[in-house]
Order: sequence, then C-alpha cells, then structure tokens
Amino acid sequence: QVQLVESGGGLVQPGGSLRLSCAASGSIDSSNAMAWSRQAPGKQREWVASIITGGNTNYADSVKGRFTISRDNAKNTVYLQMNSLKPDDTAVYYCFTYTNGRMYWGQGTQVTVSS
Repeated sequence: QVQLVESGGGLVQPGGSLRLSCAASGSIDSSNAMAWSRQAPGKQREWVASIITGGNTNYADSVKGRFTISRDNAKNTVYLQMNSLKPDDTAVYYCFTYTNGRMYWGQGTQVTVSS
C-alpha cells in the first residue's frame, strides 16, 4: 500500500507563487517515478509534471518554464514549485505514482488563482 498526502494549496493572486508538497509513505521509495496532475472545474484531469529516477523531469507545455517538480528522497516528499501563476492554473492538484501494478493518488489540494 502507498499513501500520498498533498498540502500547500491556497488562494494566490495572478503572478504569485505557491509550493505544493506530496508526502509519500508505505511501499514506495526513491526509485518510484512521481508526478502531478490537476483538474479544473468542468475539465478532464491533465498531467502537469513528472520526476523519475535520477531526477529527470518533464512538464506539460502549459506550465513549462513556470513550474518546477523536485523531490527530497530523505523525506519521501515530492514538491511542485509554481511561479507566475495564472487564473487558468486554478484546479485541484493531485500527486500520483504507479507501483506494484496500480496507480495511487493523493486526495488533492485546491489551488485558486484570482485577484
């Protein structure tokens, strides 16, 4: 079993920054790839960023250059630093991973970008 708990969401003005955290526990370690996705109201969930073994990262075009995914293996925690936030970034953000033959998701954290 794997447990993922996100935190760090909130209300921020356009152009502002937030850092999301995803604390992982259970049958997971630094060899597991981790990722973030988001779901805006009335829209499908979309992939945002991934980090794999060795620290290689990938980003959706919509966030490239503004978001940074990273991980602290000692704390088993993945982060999503979000800068230059836009109203279109408003969504519930989820971290997820795939291990032992299935997907695991966190409960999500709300990010609202509004003036």
